[in-house]
Amino acid sequence: MNLKPISLDREDYLRPTDILDWTDPAVLALARSLVSEEENSLATARRCFEWVRDRIRHSVDFRMNPVTCSASEVLRAGTGFCYAKSHLLAALLRANGIPTGLCYQRLCLDETKKWFGLHGLVAVGLEGGEWYRCDPRGNKPGVEALFEPPVECLAFPLQEPGECDYSEIWPDPLPCVVEVLRHSSSWEVAQENLPDAPEALGRFSS
Repeated sequence: MNLKPISLDREDYLRPTDILDWTDPAVLALARSLVSEEENSLATARRCFEWVRDRIRHSVDFRMNPVTCSASEVLRAGTGFCYAKSHLLAALLRANGIPTGLCYQRLCLDETKKWFGLHGLVAVGLEGGEWYRCDPRGNKPGVEALFEPPVECLAFPLQEPGECDYSEIWPDPLPCVVEVLRHSSSWEVAQENLPDAPEALGRFSS
């Protein structure tokens, strides 16, 4: 897949933000603890990915509140939607000097095939300038996401008409994603209001 960074400035994919707040002491301490002994960026990225995938509980899978958004909130609460878990992973990677952005899929969310929504992923800047998508949402029966560059091992393959990958790599979360996470009083409310793909996103057909 030909991924396209929205910004050509590498620093945009390393800087802290209000959402990817890797300068928060707890986030930064965790990031430092996950550095590989070999000081290899790929090994560090894998350790960060597996920590978030396995240690942070998906809000819907575990029916957990509160609804979190920023990396520090996710770490404190130990739970988050796919977007929020991606925010924490991106923050950990940036804290370790690994360029990281956010990307999205559009997936069918129910059996009627009429309800679609965005699914959040992370794009990791590998040595050599290649980008690699990974999905820290959390594994469960029937869902297995891995970190095995250069092979993508995402949680959800595209299967239904209307589903698609988006090739853009965003340095910041989409505003529609932040809006839902910031204004949902519970995981049930957030689940009912998951954002669909804004028309501003370019479509990449699988």
